[in-house]
Amino acid sequence: MTHLPYLIMDLALILGAAALVTLLFKKLKQPVVLGYIIAGFFVGPHFHWLPTVYEPTNIQIWAEIGVIFLLFSLGLEFSFKKLIKVGAPASITAVFEVVAMIALGFGTGKLLGWSSMDSLFLGGILSISSTTIILRAFEELNVKTQRFASLVFGSLIVEDLVAIVLLVLLSTLALSQQFAGADMLLSVLKLVFFLVIWFAGGIFFLPTFLKKTRKLMNEETLLVVSLSLCLLMVWFANAVGFSPALGAFIMGSILAETTQAEKIEHLVKPVKDLFGAIFFVSVGMLIDPAMLVQYAGPIALICLITIIGKVLSTTFGALLAGQSLQTSVQAGFSLAQIGEFSFIIATLGLTLKVTSAFLYPIAVAVSAVTTLTTPYLIQSSKPFYKWLEKRLPEKVLNALSGPGSKIKDTQGLSAWNQVVRSTFLNTFLLGMLLICIVVASSEYALPYIRSHYSDGSWVKWATIFITLLLMVPFLYALAVRNTNSNAYREVLASNRYNGRLNLIHFFRLLLAGSFIGFLMHRFFSLEAGLVSVFVIGVIIAAFNKKIRKFYDRIEARFMRNFNERELAAAEKNRSELAPWDAHIATLELHPESAVIGKTLQELHWREQLGINVVLIKRGDHSISAPGRNERVYPGDEIFVLGSDAQIKRLQAIIRPVKHHDEEETNPDNVVLRDFVVSDNSVLLNKTIRGSGIREKIKGIVVGVERNDQRILNPESFFEFQLNDVVFVVGDKKLINKLIHQPA
Repeated sequence: MTHLPYLIMDLALILGAAALVTLLFKKLKQPVVLGYIIAGFFVGPHFHWLPTVYEPTNIQIWAEIGVIFLLFSLGLEFSFKKLIKVGAPASITAVFEVVAMIALGFGTGKLLGWSSMDSLFLGGILSISSTTIILRAFEELNVKTQRFASLVFGSLIVEDLVAIVLLVLLSTLALSQQFAGADMLLSVLKLVFFLVIWFAGGIFFLPTFLKKTRKLMNEETLLVVSLSLCLLMVWFANAVGFSPALGAFIMGSILAETTQAEKIEHLVKPVKDLFGAIFFVSVGMLIDPAMLVQYAGPIALICLITIIGKVLSTTFGALLAGQSLQTSVQAGFSLAQIGEFSFIIATLGLTLKVTSAFLYPIAVAVSAVTTLTTPYLIQSSKPFYKWLEKRLPEKVLNALSGPGSKIKDTQGLSAWNQVVRSTFLNTFLLGMLLICIVVASSEYALPYIRSHYSDGSWVKWATIFITLLLMVPFLYALAVRNTNSNAYREVLASNRYNGRLNLIHFFRLLLAGSFIGFLMHRFFSLEAGLVSVFVIGVIIAAFNKKIRKFYDRIEARFMRNFNERELAAAEKNRSELAPWDAHIATLELHPESAVIGKTLQELHWREQLGINVVLIKRGDHSISAPGRNERVYPGDEIFVLGSDAQIKRLQAIIRPVKHHDEEETNPDNVVLRDFVVSDNSVLLNKTIRGSGIREKIKGIVVGVERNDQRILNPESFFEFQLNDVVFVVGDKKLINKLIHQPA
């Protein structure tokens, strides 16, 4: 008999347990993630009434793969463009909440007598809310279209990026075992550098690659390519000293900017669900009831700290960002839980062996409790606001309940401020690219060529020459090229900032020269760098047009790839519409909705509800500012502008028509049947339409035989006569009921 590997038996055990428990949790309408954790406890070493896994080490490896695919899927939903467009309110709210919870968690740990590392990891665990739990709760409570939901979604996007930074910083602290500011700063700078390089390189190459190979890619190929890109980035991130989870998240966020993002997300979902289930089961396997009983007091305290701390910190953060009191309170109650990222941070502490054994099960217990309380907190947020509204002084209420965000958008900035901002951003990105080229050339290219081909002096010069050729377009853009934006032309025309513009140009020239000096210093000396600055200046002056043309092509390709996948209009400035207490919501039209097939003019939504349809998305086609003669069809996504109350009324109108008085017809019961119209039949001397036969039998009259003549598909005004043989298609039970129904 062939020996079955323990890994197969372990997988059968944990997936079987997960399947049974999650089916029960589905029935009870509880989060599936919580079911996985409890299933893990049942098959773990601390529950002795069921079989336990044989080789926990193998399961941990699979769990690490689960973390990778969880972060990859999270990256696919993340998108850097979403981060740019969430705006100041969501950013301020999320950052304030994260910082406050880290401080609160650290203070709580110290209060309980824990070590500094345990306390710091506790702060990280409590700082990140659960995207999965919130999305599920919002769907169940039908609040996704309400005003505060957009602030919550934006805050979650910012929190995802902050969580990635936290993973890097906590890893650095764990390895150094000291709170050194220099190490922290170096880690942050290193992270920013690699984020910029990965993002710029990924956006420049990957969308083009996917576009060129689109005809060759079926679903299987696209899945294999996507997962290979994910794992390659995981390997690369690990090679440069970052966590594998960071690499997976970055590759997901790069692919999120492509037109294939939705398809990749759909294909990866089953893989993510499988490995994610194994990860959450492995989390549950570490639950020790004895330890939970021992630390019941700290768990209860941390649960209260989490709920109260998150409610208060998010609410105050949103108020600081200029949001109304109601929006702030509802957002605060929504974000009061911890979830999947908390498990990943707790796992990091265990993996690096810097946290105590009790911290992990405490994190799991707190997550379970706050997961269960989340729907109730969201439901109670509005009543709490009403209660608070009655008790706050009128002056305070007026100050806090002002409509909308007071944070100004970049459109409100002056032309000069826009020029400064764009110049700084371009200089930063170009500087990162130039540093990357120099470091890659000196640290990797030159040693590789010397070790594999030749060690002659010409190798160094050849490497420098090729490196300078790669740098020239970016040096030109940094030192010479001026933006052609409206803001820049406005500044030039005003003649008010000529001195400042000249200073900026001088600074750019100086910076470009310093990068050339940096390159030469890596290979030769600073003196050689000064000579090279002069040579490169002559080359740029001589070939200015060709270099400009080449760089313009590079920039155009990058921007074309970056903007290839347009975000929905609903994501644009949603929080800036607050002065009218309005926001943009997305609604999908069900095939059985009563509005299907009607024009916007016939629907009268603007006149009757005050709702404006700003965009209709139909498959891959978007109709911006649709006209009054535009019809709506099944499956359309409509982006509407209105208040919470207006959108709620619209939802009631477009809801599918329900027929509560009708019984469902089983297709197997549909038959072709004939019967004779007798003198006591309910059909005698009635037309087909007047008899209501279609409604009574849920079918149609397909033929009538009269005096040996057959009439196929009779018209609705056809009148039944005595002894007619009627052929009908419909529900068998309803036809029998009709035949025996007395006149």
